[in-house]
Formats: sequence, structure tokens, C-alpha cells
Amino acid sequence: MKINSTKFYSGLFVIVILLQLYLPSFKLNLIIQLFLLALFFYYEKVKVNIQFYKIISPLFLLFFIGFIGAIINNFGMFNIIKDISHFLKPIIGLLIGYLFYKKIDNLKTFTKTIVLVGFISAIIHFIIVFGFSKTNTVAEIREYGRDNYLELFSFFFLSFYKKLTNDNLFDNKLNYRIVFWVLLLSCILYLSRTMMVLAILLLLSINGYTKITMKGLKAMGIFLLAIIGFYIFLHSIKIDRGKPGLEAFLFKVKIAPEEIFKTRIDRENHKELWDHWRGYEAKRAFDLMTEYPSSFVFGTGYGSLVNLKFEAPLTGENKGMKFISELHNGFAYVFYKTGIIGLIIYLSFLISLYKVIYKNSNYATAFISSIGILYFFTTLTITGIYNSRDIIIFILGALLFFKDKINASTKPALSSH
Repeated sequence: MKINSTKFYSGLFVIVILLQLYLPSFKLNLIIQLFLLALFFYYEKVKVNIQFYKIISPLFLLFFIGFIGAIINNFGMFNIIKDISHFLKPIIGLLIGYLFYKKIDNLKTFTKTIVLVGFISAIIHFIIVFGFSKTNTVAEIREYGRDNYLELFSFFFLSFYKKLTNDNLFDNKLNYRIVFWVLLLSCILYLSRTMMVLAILLLLSINGYTKITMKGLKAMGIFLLAIIGFYIFLHSIKIDRGKPGLEAFLFKVKIAPEEIFKTRIDRENHKELWDHWRGYEAKRAFDLMTEYPSSFVFGTGYGSLVNLKFEAPLTGENKGMKFISELHNGFAYVFYKTGIIGLIIYLSFLISLYKVIYKNSNYATAFISSIGILYFFTTLTITGIYNSRDIIIFILGALLFFKDKINASTKPALSSH
């Protein structure tokens, strides 16, 4: 019996995405992804375009740099393996997305798969919020569903597919409208600050406003002025931290910049500490780097831990965590583990994603460039590509294949003379 490769690998891709979203175990997800990747290499003979290796080569370099600090400082093996798995995860995600859809080789199938999985996720989100939430307050709604970037990309894939490809994703207009409104309402219902910012950045990027042109500079200038004006308004009115409803959400928005960048924090003041936790984590990491002089160049390496100086209630268990391996601020995390060399390499990877839009503007490059910008923002807030729940990396892998395919098809034929 011959297996339909489109259905088979699309099915496996859907399983990977849904497990990434709903299976809380990072270790189990990684094992499953490694197994599927090994299975693919065992049964398939697929050549990878050299351009793909070039664009993801910074991640391989970062992966190997982490070993330098680990060898110099000789940390515990358990924590070394844990860090290795986190730095390996985005490489695996890119390979799964790229290889699976190189085999399927159909942009419409890929887009429709992401949209339909996002639609399924949105239905699950509605069931969780309205089925399990008792009061439906802002805090409780956020607690049951903090963010979902799969749904966000599903919505934008659906909204811009026809504009960017001149083709209909759904022939039936009613189906299109149902999926559109379900995804839109679900995305709004997350009440996620990060999703709101990413939605704006996606909208600007896909429409070409993030290119360095007069049109782009004007659009980004208006966007920045709007952000500044909004924050001036938030700081001009009294917003209480503990109030329910919209006020609680606005307070979270108000303190978002401080939460990342403020580092002078009174650890004994628990309200101040939790409101600026990302900044506190980063400060402790930088303070500890001074104990290892080489860390500013090569990082502290795999297995290094950040001493929080107290047992923080981060796991929901009675006993807190005094030592942590990961940081919310991904730039601080990469710098701590791989030093200034690693940070430069990581930034070069994000810039290389952003720059693809300048060479050839199409469906794939528009979203790849957007992802480069999005990762810059999410690295500040949720560790970017090294977030254990990151779903965007699988989408990026597939888009990198379609970028190579579209670029190859648009190259002029070589002259026979």
C-alpha cells in the first residue's frame, strides 16, 4: 500500500504542532520531534538547499559556542544536557518544517494546514474559557489562555493569502468567514499584550511598512508616536494594580517596558519584584557573569545557573526555585550562555530573516521578514526562539523551503551562448 506523502507528513506536522501547544512536557516533545526527524531521514532522500543551511548556520554556531563555557567551568551534567536540548530545539523545529514541506511541496496545502490547525486550537480555546472559567474576569480569561501564536499566524495566513498569491484558500466564502471570525475572536480573547504587539508588527511588515523606505519610515514613525502617546496617557491616569477587569489589563500594559528593563528592584518588596521580574532575572545573570571573566566573550556555557538569592515560587510547588537555567529576556539569556560572540551571532540570524524581503517580495519572504521582526520582540519578553513552547519556528522552517522554491523558479534561465 502506497502512502500519500502529502496526507502523511501533513498529519505528522499537525501532531507536532498540537503536541507543542498542549503537551506541557518539553522533554517529551523534543523526543517525539527527534524521533520523527530520524524517521524522515531513514525513509526519505531529500536534498536540502544550500541557502537553507546558510540562513540557519548562526544557530549551529550558537549551539557549539555553548560548549566552550561548559568545558571551562565544568558544570553538572544534568543541567548541561538540559541547556543543550534548549539550544537544539529551534534547529529541530526548522528542519521539521523545511523537510516535511519540501516533501509535500505545496504552499497552499501548508497554508491551509496552519489555518485549520489554528481553527481547531481556537475552538479548544473557546471550550476552555467558557467551559471552565467561572467568573470570566480579565484575570481568569488570561490565566486559561495566555497567548497562542499559532492562531495569530493562522489568522494572518488566511487574511493575506489571496493578496499575496492571487489565489483563494477556500472556495466556499461561508467557510472562509466562519474560520476568519472564529480566529479573530479567539485571538482577541487571549487579551495578550505580546499578541497585540505582534499583530501590529505583522500588519506593518506584510504591507511593506517595515522596509527602510520613505513609506516605511513614515509608517514606523506614526506607529512609534502612537505608542508614545498611549503610554503618556496611561501614565497620566491612575491605574491600580489589584483592580479587576480592564483596569488590571491596562496596568499590565503600563508596566510592560519597566518589566523588561528596570533592574534596580527591592527584592523584599514582592509587588515590585513580580512586576519587574524579567529585569531582576537579567540583573542577577549579569552580576554572576563577573565571577567568570571569560563569560563576557564565550558566555557561562551549558549547565550554568542563575542564583536568584531566594527561593522564588516559580513552579507552583511549595518549595521555590533558587537557581534557574532560563531567563525570560532572550537577549540576556543568549548573552549569559554564549557571551557577546553568541549575542552578535543571534542578532545576525534575526537580521538575515528580516532582510529576505529586500531580495524578492512574495508570500514566503513577507512572512519570513515579519518573523525576523517578531522574534526580535519576543526575545525581549519570552526568550524568542529558545522559548520551550515556541510554535513559530516550525512555520518558519516551511516558509524557508517555499522561499527557496519561489526564488529558484523566478531566476532567469542561463544563456546557452
